[in-house]
Amino acid sequence: MTFMESIQTVFQKYAVFEGRARRSEYWWFYLGYAVVNGVLSALIRAVGSGGVGTFLSIISGIIALGCLVPTIAVTTRRLHDTGKSGWWQLLYLTCIGSIVILIFCALDSQPGDNQYGPNPKGM
Repeated sequence: MTFMESIQTVFQKYAVFEGRARRSEYWWFYLGYAVVNGVLSALIRAVGSGGVGTFLSIISGIIALGCLVPTIAVTTRRLHDTGKSGWWQLLYLTCIGSIVILIFCALDSQPGDNQYGPNPKGM
C-alpha cells in the first residue's frame, strides 16, 4: 500500500472500527499525520503568537480533532490485524501504554482469518 492509498483508505474508513488494517496503512497514515503536525508546529514557532500564529494554532487544532476518530479507528483495525481487541488502546491512559501499543502495532499480521475478519494481505 502506498502513502496516498493509505491516507485515502484511512479517511474512507473514517469511523470504521471493524476489520483489519495492514502495517503499511497504519504507519503511512501516522507518518503523514506526524509530518503535517510537525510542519504546522514549526510554522507556529516561527511566526510567534501573533495573528498568524493564532490562526495556525486554530488550524492545527482543527486538524487534530479531525484526525482523532480516524486515528483511533485505524489503530483499532491494526490491533485487530494482530489478533488484539481495540480496547487495548485504553493502555494509552497508563504510563507505559504507548510503548505497548507501539509494539503491538509493529507486529506482523495474524496469518489467515481471525475473529476480526480476513487477512488484508490475502494470506
